[in-house]
Amino acid sequence: MSVPPATITADSVTRIDAVEPSVPPERTPSMRNPVATQSIFDLAVPGRRSMLFPPSDVPDSPLDELLPADQLAGSPPALPEVAEPDIVRHFVNLSTLNMSVDTHFYPLGSCTMKYNPKRHERLAKLPGLVDVHPYQTPEDSQGLLSVLYEMQEMLGEIAGLPAVSLQPAAGAQGEFTALLVAAAYFRDRGENRTKVLFPSSAHGTNPASAALAGFETVQLGASADGLVDLDELASHLDDQTAVFMITNPNTLGLFEKDVARISQLLHDVGGLVYIDGANMNAVLGITRPGDFGGDMMHYNVHKTFTGPHGGGGPGSGPIAVRDFLGDYLPGPVITRNGDTFELATPPKSVGRMRTFFGNVGILLRGYFYLRTLGPDGLKAVSENAVLNANYLRVLLNDVLPVKHGDLCMHEFVSSAAPVKKERGVTAMDVAKRLLDHGFHAPTVYFPLVVPEAMMMEPTETESKATLDAFAAAIRSILEEDPEVLHTAPHGTPVSRPDEVAAARKPSLRFCRPDR
Repeated sequence: MSVPPATITADSVTRIDAVEPSVPPERTPSMRNPVATQSIFDLAVPGRRSMLFPPSDVPDSPLDELLPADQLAGSPPALPEVAEPDIVRHFVNLSTLNMSVDTHFYPLGSCTMKYNPKRHERLAKLPGLVDVHPYQTPEDSQGLLSVLYEMQEMLGEIAGLPAVSLQPAAGAQGEFTALLVAAAYFRDRGENRTKVLFPSSAHGTNPASAALAGFETVQLGASADGLVDLDELASHLDDQTAVFMITNPNTLGLFEKDVARISQLLHDVGGLVYIDGANMNAVLGITRPGDFGGDMMHYNVHKTFTGPHGGGGPGSGPIAVRDFLGDYLPGPVITRNGDTFELATPPKSVGRMRTFFGNVGILLRGYFYLRTLGPDGLKAVSENAVLNANYLRVLLNDVLPVKHGDLCMHEFVSSAAPVKKERGVTAMDVAKRLLDHGFHAPTVYFPLVVPEAMMMEPTETESKATLDAFAAAIRSILEEDPEVLHTAPHGTPVSRPDEVAAARKPSLRFCRPDR
């Protein structure tokens, strides 16, 4: 069967060749790399080889004697004929068109794109860990199980919630899993609770997870200071309330100072408090969700504990819950019996959420991160993350003001609304132009409660020099001709695709190289 090459077409894309010559920045020439428009098939030359195989020493046998005729390809696949140096250069050049935390500053608010320490990458690939097959028996997997057991224990201690399942494969699945646990708990008690409440600044996965778990969702507005409005919350609480979902610090980068009171209000009506752990990077070693009233939470191991992520994965979203909810956790969980580690399914488990033990590759990276830092190092992570965020906020506040709070936690949400009103420059314009300066854009237009939102999270590992350079780039951008910004970026192979159309109606086609 022929396997043709893939090409992508999108009529809505503006390419660098369409940019007016009066506006390209100094970076543009270096980005005009032929690899941006060439596929590896364009490099192919008939007869060129990367490897010459010796004659086969296996006796000839008609293929139709070995395989069913309808399973045989009619012809060899249409693979490109390319020499090894051309192959290597092609893919290395392609990689230089990407941004990554290894090559660029990623101030991506809410997603916590932290630098991934290479030591942890190396340790996670040790043969005794990476070569363990998931179908090996617990007796043959004691080393790996001991590591995962320790990871469970550390996550429980950091959260202040002792019962932990490593199964969920990502944060959203962790939310969903916790809500299934809550539903099973109430069902077991004979309580028909139907409502899940959440603030308007919540991550969009919160109401989606609640709806998927079978609950009605109720969105609450925010108070003038960007925090949960206690009066509105109280007005919705009754014997139908199952869970209040809250991110703390919240999505505006503010710590919910009344979180203990919020938890008490929920507990007074028999409800549970779910903590979205997406912003744990601000409070590690400083405070624990279980101590301020949370009953359940998920971790984003790939965010908080430096597992590489982006582009759709990988992820890991283990959950931690109070001891009275432990019987409902998905299994298997790892238990310890003396010096032996075993797999066990909790007696009232909601069932498996995925295969095997969870995303072990990311869990291992998180484990080594925690073991490297220890309690004091983990606390220093949050202290430096908060310091960096506040420093950057002050550098930019006069040009991109922050509406809520005089101090932030690990992230803050600026608004480009004044710039849009005065000069017609949007948050998207600034974000796109930052790519020309070698910086990844921050999160834009989220949360929705801030007009022209630009959500920035510098993380703890960025230097003062990097933050100064980033702030200087934004200030420079805001002084440019708005027309330059409306068509940015100018130094990338693709400038401004219609992102909605590209997501909903992708134009993809396959063609043979000779067509």
